[in-house]
Amino acid sequence: MIPILDSKRQYATIGEKAEKEVLEVMRSGQYILGKNNKAFEEEISKYIGVKHAVCLNSGTDALHLALRALNIGKGDEVITVAFTFVATTESVEIVGATPVFVDIDENTFNMDASKIEEKITPKTKAILPVHLYGQPCEMDKIMEIAKKHNLYVIEDCCQAIGAEYKGQKVGTFGDIGCYSFYPTKNLGTMGDGGLAITNSEEIKNRIVALRNHGGAIRYYHDEIGVNSRLDEIQAAILRVKLPYIDGWNKQRREHAAFYNKLFEGAEGIETPKELDGTYCVYHQYTIKVENRDEVHKMLQENGIGAMIYYPVPLHLQKVHAHLGLKEGYLPKTEKNTKLVLSLPMFAEITEEEQKTVAKTVIECVKKCSKAGVC
Repeated sequence: MIPILDSKRQYATIGEKAEKEVLEVMRSGQYILGKNNKAFEEEISKYIGVKHAVCLNSGTDALHLALRALNIGKGDEVITVAFTFVATTESVEIVGATPVFVDIDENTFNMDASKIEEKITPKTKAILPVHLYGQPCEMDKIMEIAKKHNLYVIEDCCQAIGAEYKGQKVGTFGDIGCYSFYPTKNLGTMGDGGLAITNSEEIKNRIVALRNHGGAIRYYHDEIGVNSRLDEIQAAILRVKLPYIDGWNKQRREHAAFYNKLFEGAEGIETPKELDGTYCVYHQYTIKVENRDEVHKMLQENGIGAMIYYPVPLHLQKVHAHLGLKEGYLPKTEKNTKLVLSLPMFAEITEEEQKTVAKTVIECVKKCSKAGVC
């Protein structure tokens, strides 16, 4: 079996250090908003290149509280994509706003910036691009549109820690950048975790208050907030892992290049594309194949841990049925959700394993293409 991700191999690298730091936290008796939270916020701010960072309970909370911090709510519209995890639009609906969907660029699976302006209305308050699979969006075009129409930009970087667009890390272009430290992410903790970053002290202070029941001072509450504090153990683990992230991302890029080489000339398989000037961190290595569901089933039967991210676009999900959007509304999104297939990708995967994955994929695609079915 070759898994989509093998956390145990990463643990072999950082386990001893992580155990030492976790034990220190346990012995300290300080488990919430302690020294590791503060230190990690400083360290991650420096790494990303931003003034402020606020540790949170999850990437979902980062998105939710980012919208709250910008006073986006009932009656407002947020332009985003349907080709993403539900947390993106779930956060929009949690604050009472309405997600407005634009179609994707088929080469990157990201927001097609040329489609944004046609969706802007007097109710539009923000653009929420998603750097899907670790591939940066065209942030210069998005920021130009946002500036022209006086809109906020919240970057969903939950799959893109360390990714860059024209030499600048994603998350630093817009008003707020949002990250997830879910265990499967390039920089993952051993539980849930998230982060919001900004260059605005006012926004930072608002998120700090919102994460702690709506108050900047203990037992004094200015508004309805939430409990979204990253616990001290997870912060300590993230501090251990952070120095490794660039190396891990570099390995992922090398593995992606090797996959590309292995798939050269293979019929029926379209490999990922990178835009000029981007540094993709390959949270997922995602190919496109016809008869995707059949190929996926065959790969699983052959011990290849491929996954589908995501099989049904959000505008066609039950959760957003009230928007009244039907099939055909986002043709490129709908087409590609039927084609995408993510292959095993993690820093520690071996070339031999990649060769096995590629060989099996090519064989399965050939079998499924003969008669259009397996």
